[in-house]
Amino acid sequence: MNSIQILSIIVLIFLLAGIRIIYEYKRAPKFRFGKYVKTLKPGFRWIIPIVETIQIVDIRVITINIVSQEVMTEDNVPCSIDGVLFFKIDDPERAVLEVEEYKFAITQLAQAALRDVCGKVELDTILSKREEIGKNIKSIVEIETKEWGIHINDVKIKDIQLPENMRRMMANQAEAERSRRARIILAQAEEQAAGKLLEAGKLIDQSPSAIKLRLYQTLSNIAAEKNSTILFPFPEEVLHKNNNVLPKSKKKKK
Repeated sequence: MNSIQILSIIVLIFLLAGIRIIYEYKRAPKFRFGKYVKTLKPGFRWIIPIVETIQIVDIRVITINIVSQEVMTEDNVPCSIDGVLFFKIDDPERAVLEVEEYKFAITQLAQAALRDVCGKVELDTILSKREEIGKNIKSIVEIETKEWGIHINDVKIKDIQLPENMRRMMANQAEAERSRRARIILAQAEEQAAGKLLEAGKLIDQSPSAIKLRLYQTLSNIAAEKNSTILFPFPEEVLHKNNNVLPKSKKKKK
């Protein structure tokens, strides 16, 4: 193998070593002797080996878990809260040059913001307004990440872990509330039923035949069980005679 062949092989290896394929969802800031030159777009790219280097940056939406944080709420209730953060890199150059390990930096910011926001509100607010808590955390983190060319899409609160005694107290409170509502509904039902019975009684009193029909209906309902004996201490006709006589006697007194 002569020198020309050796040189050709070296040149071929040199050319092949500089080939880079950049996917559509990625960008590649290029550095020459450590100095930023430009950001490479997707496609087939070639860089000068040894002289130039690139750093791949994913521009898709990236998800980061906010690990569980021990938080003391404003009403002095300890709880563990975790969440999830979604962000996207808008400026790959600034994300590489302005901050070291932007993922780790965003994670730390999100954890600190979560403790700060949840520590200023009461437990009931955290439980009932998770969406609002997430927006507050997002606004705090976004102030810092905007300088890094990173956009925070959203922050969600995933889970809230409470002490066992607090869970029992909340369960007792919920049970008492349901019992109170049930009693109120039952009382309202009794009130409505009493009103309807009063109206029905007034209508029945206006007609002796209606009283008789109602009596027969009641006897029919009782007899349906076939395990009871019904005794009348006086004939049923006496009821109607008394009903007819009573109004007349009242009129005489007047």
